[in-house]
Amino acid sequence: MLVLASDSPRRRQILSAVGLAFEVVPPRVEEVVLSGEGPSVMASRLARQKARDVAARVGGDRWVLGCDTVVGIEDRVLGKPTDEAEATEMLLLLSGRTHEVYSGYAVVGFGEEHAGVEETRVTIRSITPDEAAAYSATGEPLDKAGAYAIQGRGIVFITSVEGSHSNVMGLPIEALLPVLAARGITPGGLDDGKAAVIGP
Repeated sequence: MLVLASDSPRRRQILSAVGLAFEVVPPRVEEVVLSGEGPSVMASRLARQKARDVAARVGGDRWVLGCDTVVGIEDRVLGKPTDEAEATEMLLLLSGRTHEVYSGYAVVGFGEEHAGVEETRVTIRSITPDEAAAYSATGEPLDKAGAYAIQGRGIVFITSVEGSHSNVMGLPIEALLPVLAARGITPGGLDDGKAAVIGP
């Protein structure tokens, strides 16, 4: 069975939706930006670190999937906002512009490691300061890279998506499924995906 090195409910939802069976073991990795690190490099690095961290704890005879998603605009990394004020600031930075969403993924196990990064371009309409503050006050942006949720209320700000929609949610399932299939991990029936959360 696949082990998901993430406690993200969006990633669980995507894996379950395609019928993959998996367990969840949250990683113990600090999500920080290194000096001079761009968004795609950061997403790739953290995905590998998360997968390696969990693989070291569950043993090398399991396939472990690590993921990380960041938003980039003009090479600036936008991670998860720390509070409503920072969420509002991020939203106004994205307002009326196109930005990139990068999701890094890494599959580790049996002495192997396969990693990749997917990019999706998202265009946001103009957002007023009042709209940004009201959305931030809902709490939805506080655990989302870039301070918005495409699968939630944040959809009202989005005018176009170029690339994988699931990538913006945090897991580029189209790119990931062939990687998993090559390692014998394939979807069952659409209702077969089960998630068993194993303590932190």
